Amino acid sequence: MSKVVLAYSGGLDTSVCIPLLRERYDFEKVITVLVDVGQPSQDIDRGNKRAQQLSDEHYVIDAREEFVNDYIFPLIKANGSYEGYVLGTAIARPLIARKTVDVAQQVGADALAHGCTGRGNDQLRFEAVFRTTDLKVVAPMRDLDLSREWEIDYARDHGLDVPVSKSRPWSIDENLWSRSIEGGQLEDPFFEPPEEIYEWTRTPESGVPPEVVEIGFQAGIPVSLNGQAMEGVELISRLNVIGGKHGVGRTDMVEDRVLGLKARENYEHPAATILLAAHKDLEHLVLSRAELRFKSQVDEAWSELAYMGLVDEPLYTDLNAFLDQCNSRVNGQVRMKLYCGRSIPVGRSSPDALYSQDMVSFDSQTLSQRDAEGFAKYHGFQSRLLRRKG
Repeated sequence: MSKVVLAYSGGLDTSVCIPLLRERYDFEKVITVLVDVGQPSQDIDRGNKRAQQLSDEHYVIDAREEFVNDYIFPLIKANGSYEGYVLGTAIARPLIARKTVDVAQQVGADALAHGCTGRGNDQLRFEAVFRTTDLKVVAPMRDLDLSREWEIDYARDHGLDVPVSKSRPWSIDENLWSRSIEGGQLEDPFFEPPEEIYEWTRTPESGVPPEVVEIGFQAGIPVSLNGQAMEGVELISRLNVIGGKHGVGRTDMVEDRVLGLKARENYEHPAATILLAAHKDLEHLVLSRAELRFKSQVDEAWSELAYMGLVDEPLYTDLNAFLDQCNSRVNGQVRMKLYCGRSIPVGRSSPDALYSQDMVSFDSQTLSQRDAEGFAKYHGFQSRLLRRKG
Protein backbone atom coordinates (compact mmCIF):
# COMPACT_ATOMS: atom_id res chain seq x y z
CA MET A 1 0.00 0.00 0.00
CA SER A 2 1.48 3.34 -1.07
CA LYS A 3 1.60 5.87 1.79
CA VAL A 4 2.18 9.62 1.82
CA VAL A 5 2.62 11.79 4.90
CA LEU A 6 1.32 15.34 4.55
CA ALA A 7 2.43 18.31 6.68
CA TYR A 8 -1.07 19.48 7.58
CA SER A 9 -2.19 22.89 8.84
CA GLY A 10 -5.97 22.55 8.62
CA GLY A 11 -6.27 25.40 6.13
CA LEU A 12 -7.47 25.49 2.54
CA ASP A 13 -4.26 24.39 0.80
CA THR A 14 -3.47 21.34 2.88
CA SER A 15 -7.14 20.28 3.17
CA VAL A 16 -7.46 20.29 -0.62
CA CYS A 17 -4.22 18.28 -0.81
CA ILE A 18 -5.77 15.25 0.89
CA PRO A 19 -8.23 14.26 -1.86
CA LEU A 20 -5.79 15.44 -4.54
CA LEU A 21 -3.13 13.05 -3.26
CA ARG A 22 -5.57 10.20 -3.86
CA GLU A 23 -7.08 11.44 -7.14
CA ARG A 24 -4.01 12.77 -8.94
CA TYR A 25 -1.16 10.78 -7.37
CA ASP A 26 -2.87 7.43 -6.63
CA PHE A 27 -1.71 7.20 -3.03
CA GLU A 28 -3.73 4.56 -1.22
CA LYS A 29 -3.16 6.00 2.26
CA VAL A 30 -2.88 9.69 3.16
CA ILE A 31 -1.49 10.37 6.64
CA THR A 32 -1.66 13.89 8.08
CA VAL A 33 0.60 15.50 10.69
CA LEU A 34 -0.49 18.67 12.49
CA VAL A 35 2.29 20.27 14.55
CA ASP A 36 1.23 22.63 17.32
CA VAL A 37 3.66 25.56 17.38
CA GLY A 38 1.30 27.90 19.19
CA GLN A 39 -1.68 28.22 16.87
CA PRO A 40 -4.99 29.17 18.53
CA SER A 41 -6.54 26.14 20.24
CA GLN A 42 -9.70 26.46 18.14
CA ASP A 43 -7.60 26.19 14.97
CA ILE A 44 -5.92 23.07 16.32
CA ASP A 45 -9.31 21.57 17.18
CA ARG A 46 -10.77 22.41 13.76
CA GLY A 47 -7.71 21.07 12.00
CA ASN A 48 -7.81 17.81 13.94
CA LYS A 49 -11.51 17.34 13.25
CA ARG A 50 -11.09 18.08 9.55
CA ALA A 51 -8.08 15.77 9.22
CA GLN A 52 -9.87 12.92 10.99
CA GLN A 53 -12.69 13.24 8.45
CA LEU A 54 -10.49 13.52 5.37
CA SER A 55 -7.31 11.53 5.99
CA ASP A 56 -6.71 7.84 6.66
CA GLU A 57 -4.56 8.44 9.72
CA HIS A 58 -3.82 11.59 11.68
CA TYR A 59 -1.14 12.69 14.14
CA VAL A 60 -1.05 15.85 16.26
CA ILE A 61 2.23 16.82 17.91
CA ASP A 62 2.62 19.46 20.62
CA ALA A 63 5.96 21.10 19.81
CA ARG A 64 5.41 24.47 21.52
CA GLU A 65 8.20 24.15 24.09
CA GLU A 66 10.64 22.80 21.53
CA PHE A 67 9.69 25.65 19.19
CA VAL A 68 10.45 28.24 21.88
CA ASN A 69 13.60 26.66 23.33
CA ASP A 70 15.30 25.47 20.13
CA TYR A 71 14.08 28.01 17.57
CA ILE A 72 12.72 31.24 19.09
CA PHE A 73 15.36 31.64 21.81
CA PRO A 74 18.24 31.34 19.30
CA LEU A 75 16.33 33.84 17.12
CA ILE A 76 16.20 36.33 19.99
CA LYS A 77 19.94 35.93 20.59
CA ALA A 78 20.46 36.76 16.90
CA ASN A 79 18.00 39.71 16.92
CA GLY A 80 16.40 37.70 14.13
CA SER A 81 14.89 39.92 11.45
CA TYR A 82 14.87 39.71 7.66
CA GLU A 83 14.21 43.09 6.03
CA GLY A 84 12.09 43.97 9.09
CA TYR A 85 10.25 40.61 9.24
CA VAL A 86 10.63 38.80 12.57
CA LEU A 87 10.80 35.36 10.90
CA GLY A 88 7.72 33.83 12.54
CA THR A 89 6.57 31.53 9.74
CA ALA A 90 10.12 30.98 8.51
CA ILE A 91 11.53 29.75 11.82
CA ALA A 92 8.64 27.32 12.41
CA ARG A 93 8.79 25.51 9.05
CA PRO A 94 11.94 23.41 9.66
CA LEU A 95 10.51 22.16 12.95
CA ILE A 96 7.18 21.21 11.33
CA ALA A 97 9.07 19.50 8.51
CA ARG A 98 11.22 17.53 10.94
CA LYS A 99 8.19 16.28 12.87
CA THR A 100 6.56 15.27 9.57
CA VAL A 101 9.67 13.32 8.59
CA ASP A 102 9.67 11.58 11.99
CA VAL A 103 6.13 10.32 11.39
CA ALA A 104 6.93 9.28 7.81
CA GLN A 105 9.85 7.17 9.02
CA GLN A 106 7.73 5.73 11.82
CA VAL A 107 4.92 4.56 9.50
CA GLY A 108 7.15 3.48 6.62
CA ALA A 109 5.84 6.05 4.13
CA ASP A 110 6.79 6.22 0.47
CA ALA A 111 6.51 9.99 0.14
CA LEU A 112 6.32 13.32 1.93
CA ALA A 113 3.92 16.10 0.91
CA HIS A 114 3.32 19.77 1.64
CA GLY A 115 0.72 22.31 0.52
CA CYS A 116 3.06 25.12 -0.53
CA THR A 117 2.83 26.95 -3.83
CA GLY A 118 5.67 27.37 -6.30
CA ARG A 119 5.81 31.14 -5.75
CA GLY A 120 6.74 31.35 -2.08
CA ASN A 121 9.49 30.49 0.35
CA ASP A 122 7.79 27.72 2.33
CA GLN A 123 8.35 25.11 -0.38
CA LEU A 124 12.09 25.63 0.09
CA ARG A 125 11.93 25.54 3.88
CA PHE A 126 10.01 22.26 3.91
CA GLU A 127 12.04 20.62 1.21
CA ALA A 128 15.40 21.56 2.70
CA VAL A 129 14.39 19.11 5.44
CA PHE A 130 12.32 16.65 3.38
CA ARG A 131 15.12 16.10 0.90
CA THR A 132 17.52 14.93 3.62
CA THR A 133 15.56 11.66 3.29
CA ASP A 134 15.27 9.27 0.34
CA LEU A 135 11.48 9.69 0.24
CA LYS A 136 9.68 11.15 -2.76
CA VAL A 137 8.55 14.77 -2.28
CA VAL A 138 5.10 15.77 -3.56
CA ALA A 139 3.76 19.33 -3.76
CA PRO A 140 0.24 19.33 -5.30
CA MET A 141 -0.26 23.11 -5.31
CA ARG A 142 2.99 23.58 -7.22
CA ASP A 143 2.91 20.42 -9.34
CA LEU A 144 -0.63 21.07 -10.59
CA ASP A 145 -0.16 24.86 -10.86
CA LEU A 146 -3.35 25.54 -8.90
CA SER A 147 -4.85 28.97 -8.22
CA ARG A 148 -6.47 29.91 -4.94
CA GLU A 149 -9.80 30.48 -6.70
CA TRP A 150 -9.62 26.97 -8.17
CA GLU A 151 -8.94 25.56 -4.67
CA ILE A 152 -11.96 27.36 -3.21
CA ASP A 153 -14.20 25.96 -5.96
CA TYR A 154 -12.69 22.49 -5.56
CA ALA A 155 -13.23 22.57 -1.80
CA ARG A 156 -16.86 23.61 -2.26
CA ASP A 157 -17.51 20.93 -4.91
CA HIS A 158 -16.01 18.26 -2.66
CA GLY A 159 -17.87 19.37 0.46
CA LEU A 160 -14.72 20.48 2.26
CA ASP A 161 -15.48 22.86 5.13
CA VAL A 162 -12.59 25.36 5.00
CA PRO A 163 -12.47 28.86 6.56
CA VAL A 164 -11.87 30.72 3.28
CA SER A 165 -14.20 32.34 0.75
CA LYS A 166 -13.77 34.44 -2.37
CA SER A 167 -14.87 37.52 -0.38
CA ARG A 168 -12.34 36.75 2.41
CA PRO A 169 -9.51 34.98 0.61
CA TRP A 170 -6.81 35.71 3.19
CA SER A 171 -4.10 33.11 3.62
CA ILE A 172 -3.26 33.14 7.34
CA ASP A 173 -0.47 31.39 9.21
CA GLU A 174 -0.18 31.64 12.98
CA ASN A 175 2.23 30.42 15.58
CA LEU A 176 3.38 31.63 18.98
CA TRP A 177 5.82 34.14 17.46
CA SER A 178 3.78 35.78 14.69
CA ARG A 179 0.65 35.84 12.56
CA SER A 180 0.99 36.37 8.80
CA ILE A 181 -1.82 37.49 6.49
CA GLU A 182 -1.57 37.55 2.71
CA GLY A 183 -3.60 37.04 -0.45
CA GLY A 184 -6.63 38.70 -2.02
CA GLN A 185 -6.47 42.49 -2.28
CA LEU A 186 -3.40 42.49 -0.04
CA GLU A 187 -1.41 41.44 -3.11
CA ASP A 188 -1.84 45.04 -4.33
CA PRO A 189 0.93 46.94 -2.48
CA PHE A 190 -1.09 50.18 -2.76
CA PHE A 191 -4.15 48.68 -1.04
CA GLU A 192 -4.56 49.69 2.61
CA PRO A 193 -5.25 46.59 4.75
CA PRO A 194 -8.69 46.58 6.38
CA GLU A 195 -8.89 46.22 10.15
CA GLU A 196 -10.64 42.89 9.70
CA ILE A 197 -7.35 41.15 8.84
CA TYR A 198 -5.93 41.82 12.33
CA GLU A 199 -6.72 39.64 15.34
CA TRP A 200 -3.79 40.00 17.72
CA THR A 201 -3.50 43.79 17.71
CA ARG A 202 -5.81 46.72 18.25
CA THR A 203 -5.47 49.69 15.98
CA PRO A 204 -2.62 51.88 17.33
CA GLU A 205 -5.05 54.82 17.39
CA SER A 206 -7.28 53.13 19.98
CA GLY A 207 -6.08 55.48 22.74
CA VAL A 208 -5.09 52.87 25.34
CA PRO A 209 -3.00 54.54 28.11
CA PRO A 210 0.76 53.80 28.00
CA GLU A 211 2.05 50.78 29.92
CA VAL A 212 5.56 49.84 31.07
CA VAL A 213 6.65 46.20 31.26
CA GLU A 214 9.93 44.88 32.65
CA ILE A 215 11.61 41.91 30.98
CA GLY A 216 14.39 39.94 32.64
CA PHE A 217 17.07 38.22 30.55
CA GLN A 218 19.54 35.48 31.41
CA ALA A 219 22.23 34.62 28.85
CA GLY A 220 20.15 36.40 26.20
CA ILE A 221 16.97 34.46 26.96
CA PRO A 222 13.86 36.16 28.41
CA VAL A 223 13.14 34.54 31.78
CA SER A 224 10.81 36.92 33.62
CA LEU A 225 8.02 39.42 33.06
CA ASN A 226 7.42 42.22 35.56
CA GLY A 227 9.59 40.45 38.11
CA GLN A 228 7.80 37.09 37.82
CA ALA A 229 9.86 34.13 36.61
CA MET A 230 8.17 32.57 33.60
CA GLU A 231 8.72 29.82 31.05
CA GLY A 232 9.07 30.86 27.44
CA VAL A 233 5.68 29.75 26.10
CA GLU A 234 3.77 31.60 28.82
CA LEU A 235 5.96 34.70 28.67
CA ILE A 236 5.55 35.08 24.91
CA SER A 237 1.81 34.37 25.11
CA ARG A 238 1.31 37.04 27.77
CA LEU A 239 3.37 39.62 25.91
CA ASN A 240 1.33 38.99 22.77
CA VAL A 241 -1.79 39.97 24.70
CA ILE A 242 -0.21 42.96 26.46
CA GLY A 243 1.50 44.30 23.35
CA GLY A 244 -1.52 43.64 21.14
CA LYS A 245 -3.66 45.79 23.42
CA HIS A 246 -1.39 48.74 22.55
CA GLY A 247 -1.28 47.97 18.82
CA VAL A 248 2.38 46.93 19.03
CA GLY A 249 3.80 44.64 16.36
CA ARG A 250 2.12 45.34 13.03
CA THR A 251 4.29 45.10 9.93
CA ASP A 252 3.17 45.97 6.39
CA MET A 253 6.09 45.48 4.03
CA VAL A 254 7.32 44.53 0.58
CA GLU A 255 9.58 41.54 1.10
CA ASP A 256 12.22 39.99 -1.17
CA ARG A 257 11.49 36.27 -1.39
CA VAL A 258 14.25 33.73 -1.92
CA LEU A 259 13.08 33.12 -5.51
CA GLY A 260 13.61 36.79 -6.34
CA LEU A 261 9.96 37.81 -6.34
CA LYS A 262 8.88 40.82 -4.31
CA ALA A 263 5.77 40.21 -2.23
CA ARG A 264 3.57 42.39 -0.06
CA GLU A 265 3.33 40.82 3.39
CA ASN A 266 1.35 41.72 6.52
CA TYR A 267 2.29 40.47 9.96
CA GLU A 268 1.30 40.77 13.62
CA HIS A 269 3.95 40.02 16.25
CA PRO A 270 3.55 41.96 19.54
CA ALA A 271 5.76 39.78 21.77
CA ALA A 272 8.44 39.46 19.09
CA THR A 273 8.59 43.24 18.64
CA ILE A 274 8.92 43.84 22.38
CA LEU A 275 11.44 41.07 23.09
CA LEU A 276 13.70 41.81 20.14
CA ALA A 277 13.83 45.53 20.99
CA ALA A 278 14.52 44.78 24.66
CA HIS A 279 17.21 42.22 23.88
CA LYS A 280 19.03 44.49 21.45
CA ASP A 281 18.91 47.36 23.94
CA LEU A 282 20.44 45.20 26.68
CA GLU A 283 23.19 44.08 24.30
CA HIS A 284 24.25 47.71 23.89
CA LEU A 285 24.71 47.92 27.66
CA VAL A 286 26.88 44.82 28.05
CA LEU A 287 28.73 44.13 24.78
CA SER A 288 31.80 46.01 23.59
CA ARG A 289 31.73 48.26 20.55
CA ALA A 290 33.77 45.71 18.55
CA GLU A 291 31.43 42.90 19.56
CA LEU A 292 28.36 44.89 18.57
CA ARG A 293 29.81 45.80 15.19
CA PHE A 294 30.77 42.22 14.35
CA LYS A 295 27.61 40.77 15.83
CA SER A 296 25.45 42.90 13.54
CA GLN A 297 27.00 41.02 10.60
CA VAL A 298 26.43 37.68 12.32
CA ASP A 299 22.80 38.61 13.06
CA GLU A 300 22.20 39.43 9.40
CA ALA A 301 23.80 36.20 8.17
CA TRP A 302 21.86 34.13 10.74
CA SER A 303 18.57 35.81 9.79
CA GLU A 304 19.07 35.15 6.09
CA LEU A 305 19.76 31.45 6.71
CA ALA A 306 16.69 31.21 8.96
CA TYR A 307 14.57 32.98 6.35
CA MET A 308 15.65 30.44 3.76
CA GLY A 309 15.03 27.53 6.12
CA LEU A 310 18.67 26.45 5.97
CA VAL A 311 18.98 25.42 9.61
CA ASP A 312 21.04 22.36 8.63
CA GLU A 313 23.66 24.55 6.94
CA PRO A 314 26.96 24.19 8.89
CA LEU A 315 27.32 27.97 9.02
CA TYR A 316 24.03 28.16 10.95
CA THR A 317 25.54 25.97 13.68
CA ASP A 318 28.76 27.99 13.65
CA LEU A 319 26.88 31.28 14.02
CA ASN A 320 24.83 29.90 16.91
CA ALA A 321 28.05 29.04 18.76
CA PHE A 322 29.20 32.66 18.45
CA LEU A 323 25.78 33.97 19.48
CA ASP A 324 25.71 31.74 22.56
CA GLN A 325 29.13 33.05 23.62
CA CYS A 326 28.16 36.71 23.11
CA ASN A 327 24.87 36.26 24.91
CA SER A 328 26.48 34.69 27.97
CA ARG A 329 26.80 38.27 29.30
CA VAL A 330 23.38 39.50 28.17
CA ASN A 331 21.90 39.40 31.67
CA GLY A 332 19.65 41.94 33.33
CA GLN A 333 16.38 43.81 33.03
CA VAL A 334 14.91 46.11 30.42
CA ARG A 335 11.89 48.34 30.95
CA MET A 336 9.76 48.76 27.80
CA LYS A 337 7.11 51.46 27.34
CA LEU A 338 4.19 50.39 25.15
CA TYR A 339 1.84 52.92 23.56
CA CYS A 340 0.18 53.76 20.25
CA GLY A 341 1.81 50.90 18.38
CA ARG A 342 5.27 51.64 19.73
CA SER A 343 7.62 49.63 21.96
CA ILE A 344 10.43 51.77 23.36
CA PRO A 345 13.18 50.91 25.90
CA VAL A 346 13.05 53.40 28.77
CA GLY A 347 15.43 51.76 31.24
CA ARG A 348 17.95 48.95 31.50
CA SER A 349 20.29 47.42 34.10
CA SER A 350 22.77 44.55 34.18
CA PRO A 351 25.40 43.11 36.53
CA ASP A 352 27.57 42.78 33.39
CA ALA A 353 27.15 46.37 32.17
CA LEU A 354 30.15 48.03 30.49
CA TYR A 355 28.67 51.34 31.61
CA SER A 356 30.21 53.50 34.34
CA GLN A 357 27.89 56.22 35.56
CA ASP A 358 30.72 57.71 37.57
CA MET A 359 33.07 58.06 34.59
CA VAL A 360 30.49 59.39 32.16
CA SER A 361 28.83 61.87 34.52
CA PHE A 362 29.31 65.60 33.89
CA ASP A 363 29.83 66.03 37.64
CA SER A 364 32.45 63.27 38.03
CA GLN A 365 36.06 64.03 38.93
CA THR A 366 37.23 60.43 38.48
CA LEU A 367 38.63 61.18 35.04
CA SER A 368 40.37 64.44 34.21
CA GLN A 369 38.92 66.07 31.09
CA ARG A 370 42.40 67.35 30.27
CA ASP A 371 43.54 63.80 29.51
CA ALA A 372 41.41 63.82 26.35
CA GLU A 373 43.32 66.67 24.74
CA GLY A 374 46.12 64.47 23.38
CA PHE A 375 43.59 62.13 21.78
CA ALA A 376 41.74 65.07 20.23
CA LYS A 377 44.94 66.37 18.63
CA TYR A 378 45.38 63.22 16.58
CA HIS A 379 41.67 62.61 15.87
CA GLY A 380 41.11 63.35 12.16
CA PHE A 381 44.84 63.98 11.64
CA GLN A 382 45.09 62.41 8.16
CA SER A 383 42.14 64.34 6.73
CA ARG A 384 43.59 67.62 8.03
CA LEU A 385 46.97 66.76 6.50
CA LEU A 386 45.33 66.07 3.13
CA ARG A 387 43.50 69.40 3.23
CA ARG A 388 46.79 71.26 3.78
CA LYS A 389 48.40 69.49 0.84
CA GLY A 390 45.48 70.56 -1.38
